[in-house]
Amino acid sequence: MIIIGDLTTMPPVPPQKAEFPKFVDSLWYIYIVSVLAAFNAEFVTYPLDLIKTRLQVQGEQTSKNDNGKLGKAPYRGALKTAVGIATEEGVHKLWQGIHAAFARHLVYSGTRIITYKALKEKVFKPDPKEAYFPVWQSAVCGVTAGAFSQYIASPTDLLKVQLQMEGKRRLLGLPPRVHGMYDAFQKLWASGGVRALWKGSVPNVQRAALVNLGDLTTYDVAKRFIMRHTSLPDNHLLHVLASSCAGLVAASMGTPADVIKTRVMNQPFDEKGRGLLYSSSIDCLQKTVKLEGLGALYKGFLPIWMRMAPWSLTFWLSYEEISSLMGAKSW
Repeated sequence: MIIIGDLTTMPPVPPQKAEFPKFVDSLWYIYIVSVLAAFNAEFVTYPLDLIKTRLQVQGEQTSKNDNGKLGKAPYRGALKTAVGIATEEGVHKLWQGIHAAFARHLVYSGTRIITYKALKEKVFKPDPKEAYFPVWQSAVCGVTAGAFSQYIASPTDLLKVQLQMEGKRRLLGLPPRVHGMYDAFQKLWASGGVRALWKGSVPNVQRAALVNLGDLTTYDVAKRFIMRHTSLPDNHLLHVLASSCAGLVAASMGTPADVIKTRVMNQPFDEKGRGLLYSSSIDCLQKTVKLEGLGALYKGFLPIWMRMAPWSLTFWLSYEEISSLMGAKSW
């Protein structure tokens, strides 16, 4: 009988690593994951976005000839606005215009993520062994990604804002301007063609640049800062901490531009596609501060922050979880 050897002394067989397809780290796959994560985050937090939009147009002039007279709608805080929408228009109206929001994220969210990653990995080329990524480089990536992606998605944002305001118009006794997303698109196109679809794009891009400076940059920097200075692994707790920081900074930086963007987009237009209330974002800024004070630029801050914090949390948790399940690199 031949004795092969003592099996107890044989070296252990190393565990086999799961093989994942190579496409999980490609830009198109990252694009899809980003869109799915954004859809999830948008659905969960959309009512807060609607409340924020309603708050931001409270107090603005109702027409160009009202001599500074403010809107007739009663002033309400975030909670009263939410209750008012639910009781006066129906609970389902808290999600009014969400299909336009999904259309926006189909363009915006995927583009901002792959633009940020492409700039970070292809332009600045950080050392993969080094966890630290300079803040100024991250800021350049965040601002550029936000501005570029929002400019492309601006028409869908315009449609979303107009749909969100229909409930308030009906309560004020005003006739509806649009009866759905397709109707809103047709009327915008008829009012000025391609240019009309990009009305409000300047403050929109400014807002997105600031928001992504707060969101993408803060999440990236905060996550790596925590990993460098603590023993916390790359887990859900780390993602919660980093996304909480991102939501607060994004809300603080983006609210003034968000107020201007909402008002420019919500104003009525003449037959040539020109705004009847504001000629530009600067004009809107000046009139808002003159008639309502500097505090008006932070109207809706509470619901913006209350939305951005859970939105950022839901988005990044969804993104990181899907990436981890598929074996892709973490953010």
